[in-house]
Amino acid sequence: MKLYPKIIPAIARDVVSTLMAEGDVEVETMRVADAEMDMAAILKEYLASEERVNQATREALERRGYDHSKFNAVKREMADVRGFKMGDDGIDYIINQMIEFLLISRNVEEVFAEDHAIRRKIYQVFKKHLDVDEDIDREARARLKHLAEGTQAWEVEYQKTVEQIRRNKGLI
Repeated sequence: MKLYPKIIPAIARDVVSTLMAEGDVEVETMRVADAEMDMAAILKEYLASEERVNQATREALERRGYDHSKFNAVKREMADVRGFKMGDDGIDYIINQMIEFLLISRNVEEVFAEDHAIRRKIYQVFKKHLDVDEDIDREARARLKHLAEGTQAWEVEYQKTVEQIRRNKGLI
């Protein structure tokens, strides 16, 4: 699952509205926008941390004289050193941050549900918004049926098609 900056407001809005609609939290009408901004701030901070890890990874690759093919391995190393959670662990980390913030936020009047129930509902919101990469992959592959998968031409066209679909969906 990839977190795109452009979908952060939608995720934050859905998290707050879902929890309010199901009676898990109580937020005054005048403070809903502030509660959404709180949730968005958590997501933005996660992206900023990820960018710092990416920058450290690029610097480490350059220092060590590695090519870009080792980026993911070095990024995992840099993330471990910094205590940064990636992938599913990253989603769990973000959800935990959101739950903690719900409990201390001045914008949330009351939290009625238990952590595990809130976690499950927030995860469903994330899944809805972050599974878009799988949809993009399926759509790109469907568009490229005329090329043999695995060829250099297919790889080039696949990257172009994925980028075009992301742009069309407003993700980049």
